[in-house]
Amino acid sequence: MALLLQLRTVTGLRGKADRIAKAVFRGLSFYTRVLENCEDEARFDETFRWPVASNIDGNEILEIQVFNYSKVFTNRLIGTFQMVLQKVVEEGQVEVTDTLIDDNNSAIQTSISIEIRYQALDGTVGAWNDKEFLETPSVHSEGDGRYPLETDSLLSSHRQGLDISPGKSNQQSAERSFRSKGKEKTKEHKAGKGVFSAMKLGKTRPSKDDHRKQDEPAVLEAEDLDRKALLRGLEPDTISLASVTAVTTNVSNKRSKPDIKMEPSAGRPMDYQVSITIIEARQLVGLNMDPVVCVEVGEEKKYTSMKESTNCPYYNEYFVFDFHVPPDVMFDKIIKLSVIHSKNLLRSGTLVGSFKMDVGTVYTQPEHQFYHKWAILSDPEDLTAGLKGYLKCDIAVVGKGDNIKTPHKANETEEDDIEGNLLLPDGVPPERQWARFYIKIYRAEGLPRMNTSIMANVKKALIGENKDLVDPYVQVVFAGQKGKTSIQKSSYEPLWNEQIIFTEMFPPLCKRIKIQIRDSDKVNDVAIGTHFIDLRKISNEGDKGFLPTFGPAWVNMYGSTRNYTLMDEHQELNEGLGEGVSFRARLLMSLAVEILDTTNPEINSSTEVQVEQATSVADQNCTGKMEEFFLFGAFLEATMIDRKIGDKPINFEVTIGNYGNQIDGMSKPILWRKKEGGDGNEEESELLQNSSEDEGDEDGEMVSVSSSQPMKPLVTDRNYFHLPYFEKKPCIYIKSWWQDQRRRLYNANIMDKIADKLEEGLNDVQEMIKTEKPHPERRLRGVLEELSSGCLHFVTLADKDQHHSSRTRLDRERLKSCMRELENMGQQATTLRSQVKKNTMKDKLKLVQNFLQKLRFLADEPQHTIPDVFIWMLSNNKRIAYARVPSKDILYSIVDEEMGKDCAKVKTIFLKLPGKRGFGPAGWTVQAKMEIYLWLGLNKQRKDFLSGLPCGFEEKKTARGQNLPSFPPISLLYTKKQVFQLRAHMYQARSLFAADSSGLSDPFARVFFISQSQCTEVLNETLCPTWDQLLVFDNVELYGEAHEMRDDPPIIVIEIYDQDTVGKADFMGRTFAKPVVKMSDEQYCPPRFPPQLEYYQIYRGNSTAGDLLAAFELLQIGPGGKSDLPPIDGPTDMDRGPILPVPLGIRPVLSKYRVEVLFWGLRDLKRVNLAQVDRPRVDIECAGKGVQSALIQNYKKNPNFSTLVKWFEVDLPENELLHPPLNIRVVDCRAFGRYTLVGSHAVSSLRKFIYRPPDKKAQHWNMTAKHLNGYLAMTNRAHRSRPTGEIVVNMEPEVPIKKMETMVKLEASEEEKERKKKKKKGGGGVGEEVEEEEPDDSMLDWWSKYFASIETMKEKLRQQEAAAAEAEEKEEMEMAEEIKIDDSPMKGSKAQAKNKEKSKAPKDDKKKKQQSAPELPEKKNKPRIDELKVFNKELETEFDNFEDWLHTFNLLRGKIGDNDDNATEEERIVGRFKGSICVYKMPLPDDITKEAGYDPNFGMFQGIPSNDPINVLVRVYVVRATDLHPADINGKADPYIAIKLGKTDIKDKENYISKQLNPVFGKSFDIEATFPMESMLTVAVYDWDLVGTDDLIGETKIDLENRYYSKHRATCGVSQNYSIHGYNTWRDPMKPSQILSKLCKDGKVDGPHYGPGGRVKVANRVFTGPTEIEDENGQKKQTDEHLALAVLRHWEDIPWAGCKLVPEHVETRPLLNPDKPGIEQGRLEMWVDMFPMDMPAPGPAIDISPRKPKKYELRVIVWNTDEVILEDDDYFTGEKSSDIFVRGWLKGQQEDKQDTDVHYHSLTGEGNFNWRYIFPFDYLMAEEKIVISKKESMFSWDETEYKIPARLTLQVWDADHFSADDFLGAIELDLNRFPRGAKTSKQCSLEMVTNEAELPMISIFKQKRVKGWWPFVARDENDELEITGKVEAELHLLTAEEAEKSPAGLARNEPDPLEKPNRPDTSFIWFLNPLKSIKYLICTRYKWLIIKIVLALLLLVMVALFLYSMPGYMVKKLLGA
Repeated sequence: MALLLQLRTVTGLRGKADRIAKAVFRGLSFYTRVLENCEDEARFDETFRWPVASNIDGNEILEIQVFNYSKVFTNRLIGTFQMVLQKVVEEGQVEVTDTLIDDNNSAIQTSISIEIRYQALDGTVGAWNDKEFLETPSVHSEGDGRYPLETDSLLSSHRQGLDISPGKSNQQSAERSFRSKGKEKTKEHKAGKGVFSAMKLGKTRPSKDDHRKQDEPAVLEAEDLDRKALLRGLEPDTISLASVTAVTTNVSNKRSKPDIKMEPSAGRPMDYQVSITIIEARQLVGLNMDPVVCVEVGEEKKYTSMKESTNCPYYNEYFVFDFHVPPDVMFDKIIKLSVIHSKNLLRSGTLVGSFKMDVGTVYTQPEHQFYHKWAILSDPEDLTAGLKGYLKCDIAVVGKGDNIKTPHKANETEEDDIEGNLLLPDGVPPERQWARFYIKIYRAEGLPRMNTSIMANVKKALIGENKDLVDPYVQVVFAGQKGKTSIQKSSYEPLWNEQIIFTEMFPPLCKRIKIQIRDSDKVNDVAIGTHFIDLRKISNEGDKGFLPTFGPAWVNMYGSTRNYTLMDEHQELNEGLGEGVSFRARLLMSLAVEILDTTNPEINSSTEVQVEQATSVADQNCTGKMEEFFLFGAFLEATMIDRKIGDKPINFEVTIGNYGNQIDGMSKPILWRKKEGGDGNEEESELLQNSSEDEGDEDGEMVSVSSSQPMKPLVTDRNYFHLPYFEKKPCIYIKSWWQDQRRRLYNANIMDKIADKLEEGLNDVQEMIKTEKPHPERRLRGVLEELSSGCLHFVTLADKDQHHSSRTRLDRERLKSCMRELENMGQQATTLRSQVKKNTMKDKLKLVQNFLQKLRFLADEPQHTIPDVFIWMLSNNKRIAYARVPSKDILYSIVDEEMGKDCAKVKTIFLKLPGKRGFGPAGWTVQAKMEIYLWLGLNKQRKDFLSGLPCGFEEKKTARGQNLPSFPPISLLYTKKQVFQLRAHMYQARSLFAADSSGLSDPFARVFFISQSQCTEVLNETLCPTWDQLLVFDNVELYGEAHEMRDDPPIIVIEIYDQDTVGKADFMGRTFAKPVVKMSDEQYCPPRFPPQLEYYQIYRGNSTAGDLLAAFELLQIGPGGKSDLPPIDGPTDMDRGPILPVPLGIRPVLSKYRVEVLFWGLRDLKRVNLAQVDRPRVDIECAGKGVQSALIQNYKKNPNFSTLVKWFEVDLPENELLHPPLNIRVVDCRAFGRYTLVGSHAVSSLRKFIYRPPDKKAQHWNMTAKHLNGYLAMTNRAHRSRPTGEIVVNMEPEVPIKKMETMVKLEASEEEKERKKKKKKGGGGVGEEVEEEEPDDSMLDWWSKYFASIETMKEKLRQQEAAAAEAEEKEEMEMAEEIKIDDSPMKGSKAQAKNKEKSKAPKDDKKKKQQSAPELPEKKNKPRIDELKVFNKELETEFDNFEDWLHTFNLLRGKIGDNDDNATEEERIVGRFKGSICVYKMPLPDDITKEAGYDPNFGMFQGIPSNDPINVLVRVYVVRATDLHPADINGKADPYIAIKLGKTDIKDKENYISKQLNPVFGKSFDIEATFPMESMLTVAVYDWDLVGTDDLIGETKIDLENRYYSKHRATCGVSQNYSIHGYNTWRDPMKPSQILSKLCKDGKVDGPHYGPGGRVKVANRVFTGPTEIEDENGQKKQTDEHLALAVLRHWEDIPWAGCKLVPEHVETRPLLNPDKPGIEQGRLEMWVDMFPMDMPAPGPAIDISPRKPKKYELRVIVWNTDEVILEDDDYFTGEKSSDIFVRGWLKGQQEDKQDTDVHYHSLTGEGNFNWRYIFPFDYLMAEEKIVISKKESMFSWDETEYKIPARLTLQVWDADHFSADDFLGAIELDLNRFPRGAKTSKQCSLEMVTNEAELPMISIFKQKRVKGWWPFVARDENDELEITGKVEAELHLLTAEEAEKSPAGLARNEPDPLEKPNRPDTSFIWFLNPLKSIKYLICTRYKWLIIKIVLALLLLVMVALFLYSMPGYMVKKLLGA
């Protein structure tokens, strides 16, 4: 379906101008080419095609606009033509000539002539009439006859677009002119295939009588669209710039882009480190347990220590696992955390719960880590149970070179919001459910004939039995569990029909399922092939998402080659490591997931893997109908064949699946073999029932030809051969049969193409930004427009696919979700496009990159169909090298967009070595370069399989197929041959690879084109060679049509080598280029010629290795011979002999520059050839000119240079991007005039050293204008109009940042005062706190300041995050207004995350409110603690390495290691050169040199200090280290500090800190040093060992010299406030006022002028501030210091001289270990002060020694218990009772548990104790931790310090005499926040434990004394919490001093004894006093019963008596006796 428009002419134009036309239909616009200097007529003759997906409606409109084109301004509209398409729809073809109308809708005299055609979907206007489009005479009956319109094939399935045309029109003018939207450089010409995209117009071979000549216009003169200039006037958005790597700029529609990266990166092992910190566990299910955590990564296990009888153990233990494996293996490893109860040496313990996740999930997190998150534990054995507890941990995975930013650790006092911080990736719901994963394995086919055991061969030889020698089974691995199917004995086509069931939490945190076919063998099983299924690709988590589902579909497995040797060297490939090099087998399988309803009682609650039988695939429909496919390939060139292979005959073999494989290739499958005994029906696939009859005639029983004929290679040069494929090109063709699932690949292709286009556009944009071309934002808008139209196009195309028959559920769901995603992306792109502005460019670019990743992800089709195609090069029948081509890339479709990107195109392929052999240097050399043409499609669609080949050939067929037109050829014979001359202008290269031990190379370049190669000259000892050489290749013969060469020249390969005096040259890198082509009938003139120099990126393996600056042109040698070519002028260089330089028009334009060099000194020079460097000199060279430094006479004594500044003049290109690098080389001058190279450094870009004189017109302080704007805004307009031009800067003290709940914990004493105040007020209710007194200064120390600063830093980070989130939300809202937010998963997951955050927020807020409730009044006047700045990185990164004027250049030497792991840059550094460079254009403006105080000797480096040696006192403060890498077996380390500076070496060994990974050192060290000799400070942390040497954990190096001389004044940080006593004393010997006056003097700044009223004026700024200061005795004095300090803190705002001064700070530096390069081993917090010795001495160092924990005593009185559950049954009476006692501890059960006495035989659960526990403990207020020191085991050498949270545990037990005591219940009280006790036993409820969040919390450290009732709890059978008792207790906290004053006795002892409890008597044991106890028993229990019985007896007696005496009485009465 398409609308075609031929725009012929526009006549009646006025004037003479360049014309251009634009045609628009349904929003898609096309431009014509520009016609230059047209007068009244413009002949466009161009054709456009709009593929349409839905039928055109009769009232749609086509619009054509004609413009006058302008290169500079926008185009001017001449007129518009609009046409309603009614007639077109009815008739199908219309010719129109009509006038245009202008802007005012009035007709003008200009008229236009067009022809329109419409092909409808139903094929109504189908067959083309003979009146062909471009009216070319090349249509004749022969053509029509040759293409019968096989309706059966073309109208297959639903696609009835009759898209075929027999014409052979002049496709040249059509295609060339058809450039969609002026995008002149697309990779595959999307629209250019263009013209009649599916009509394959003119792609067929030319008819014998060549009609071409008459209808070829002269090749569009210089109209060609490769021209950049011409495009300037089009819509600027749509222009694509030639990107820098010219290969990406491919104008071709017959060639594909080659892939430049060679080496497979997948299978290579790398270093990884997994570090896991187990912090604590909470809410573990179980009674009185002793939990241990087992941490398992892959196969390795480590255990924490055991914590006794607690449900919330605190561990804080750190584990590190190191791995050296390939990434794939690493990311599939499972991290499993399990909590085990009561494990010991003898028994393994019982599992409480476990959690697992794969390493890949952690690695994909931001910063590759989870920090302080809670893992949910569940029991895999019991699915119905809920969660089993929470485990808090940090998990980080570091690869080499990743650095992990640890969030700053201070005191972790944030309330633990477990639900809000679960250990789950974003978008995973917190309540995960159990699910079953059903993996059905149906059958496999195509297994390799193999058996590894020797026995099999012997058996075969002896018995002659020829069974299938493979016993396959399938093994599935998922989430650490394995399942296997049964083994099918001896079968190459095994049939299983089994399903493997995994039970796992859903969504799973393990991303890949590994499915492996294995061969069972008695000795060992081997893998046949492996496939991974990525769950993310087969499910979708959005609101309209779907559960993982797959198939039933075939998956293809690839692995090692199919030659059967006993030991397969590529066995790893079969395990799924690395890229498979051959097809192994295919497996039919499916996957489904079912969420379990765990409430259902029938559910089998085990997670063991189960295997059971499954039904076979019922309907063959969903796997697809069997179709016959046809693969055709032609080898057009085979060059660059590695000479190592030898000169035996070489041939190529192409295979697809097993078809074409010479060993066990398949022939046509007729039916699946029936299995023995199986009912064969379901097995029979309905294969090609019509196979032989229908096609016999057409194919002549075509036999596949899958390999070329062997040929002897010819020599190209010393490294390479080539095969003589000149005019005769061999072909291959293979028939194969596969299920027809092309739709999947088609959809993937459409998305891939959108993604390719997007990627190319983005590369353009980045290139524009990099090269600073104008308007990158316009290009980005164009890219977005393309993206949105591409996405909408996909939606319309894919829409048709909705009703396709053979589709699995995954196909349907994926299609829906892809359509949603792309539709959404299209809309987002449209909205983004409108938001792209110059300033928002960068952020938007990031968003667009996300689109690209998303597209690539969506395009990857998980359900395979046709296997990939492999091309193998065989030499002497031995397999040498291969290439793998994905089948979707070469798949044919009638619809253009669905076509594979390399289908019917010539593609350059580089063959590589298989498997491990391809790693390292072997993988970098090309094994062979091939130009190959491939076409794969349905056999019945194969008629145009030759259409994309370069024209001008005849087919050679086998005898059998001679006269059959559609029979494929076995070779092509080219009759057309063009002769060209190639000119390669090799100008220079930069940043090359160092290949020699000197650290330099001797590079030369070798250029390959077709089968010729030439070299440039060798330039010795440089990494930046300027060859400036023209290489001419004469008589280059290319086969095919001339015009095709013009658009599709073959690529040029350039390889850079290092010349060695002996042996072979070393390979240094490779790049590709496309030449600019000039045909013999074109002019050699602008804009295309002469070509521009361009940078080409050089690759070595997968890494970049420099750039090449060159240009290439390919000139056709016409009939007149070479004389017609532009002359090669230019001098042949006399010095270099017959070497041609690059000609003038191409070499860059030069102008004169002066380069000034500041030589400061050399540092850390290593030995050269074992001799020390003694007299070094530095040589600077740039573009052939240079200068040498003075000689350093004695490097040991003084490594600085005597002459500081020298200069030289040099001619450099005007264009800064082309500037050559500047080389710095250091040589050592030895005796007898010998020189040795020490090391070298290349400054690849001079841009940062270029000085541009300031604009005189600009104001004097324009440099600081950007800082100023902020202040101007601040200081109201009133100040602006000051006559003096002063700017007042108000120095209010900064408003302290509002802190969230974390209040800085000051020392306790001030809080005590507060307490006392409260007590006076009577009881401390919530919120009653009165205003707090200013803290006593004596109480504050440096640590108070430090912790306050850390809080501030965290708060700032939080606010930044919040602000960022808010901004993002705002942006999303904006987008959402324009798009109705639909339910795409991309949005969905974000939205979910947002909602999650929102739902979290209220919770947090509540908490915060509660927490801050008591502290609100405090906050208002929180004492203002002076703070310092905590940098969570090195100071260098914050201040740009302190290279404000002195730069450090690393000198390198030694070759770069061949494989990535060996030599890092660090190891090649042999020293450092300190100095600087300044480059400027001559001459300089006068005013600079005329300035006052200008010293001509220093040139541009004015005001530089002298570099004579200077003595300095260096004071190093080390605060603490965090996250050290454990160095001992026990997973801990004993760290101490070692400091080295010059000859000083301090090892603080005796103060090591035992078994600590987060040690607090708190030490300062003073060292005297002399710069420059001793300027590199090394601070290392070592691990102390009792025996053996101490190990280095990590070290950090600081260059003190740069800091010392820096303008940022890094000698001593400037504090926030100036005070002369107390914890914040001014540290610098110079006061602020002295520092200020010195800075003003050095910077030539006017000032400081102190004025009245607390004002100071510096330059034109006025600062205000306080003017008094208090001394120790509280006396106030006048001072200017505060004012001076105010200026210093804002020094960056001072014009000209200002820069930010280093504040008082603590920096955090990563510790590195040379043995583990690139992986952080921990971090060190520290800072350095430096004081020159010639100044007054500084005061003593600040005391930062760690705070000593304070000694406290906690007295706990257990008064009574109540309602304790009764555990024992009485022997005699069966009565329930309990023998209660209470146990308590603070530090841990072993250390200090204390028990009360036993209250025997409590019958009511009441117990009376009056028992006192006493717990002395050491407590760190700031960290809220108790500090305990104890030996870890009997063998420990010393005590280890532990910090544990302050938690008091009370437990209630039932005492038993003979068996173990029974645990009844417990309560843990966190002494910092625990619920207030209830007043009475009645009010004490379970709420107090479960509902902590709602209750007011108190802290014993504030309350000091608390009494009340607390509940004891335990879990019942259903894991529900229940109350098991209540305790009345009193807690009393005293400091050690107070405790000494008022002592108290343990238990009920003196002093201050407690009275004896009043217990009922029976609590004494009954056999001591049987009567008493019986009495008690009977009395209490049966009292009422006895009374009742007695009463009843009395009654009975009375009744009896009554009855007894009644008769007598009555008789008496009656007888009247």
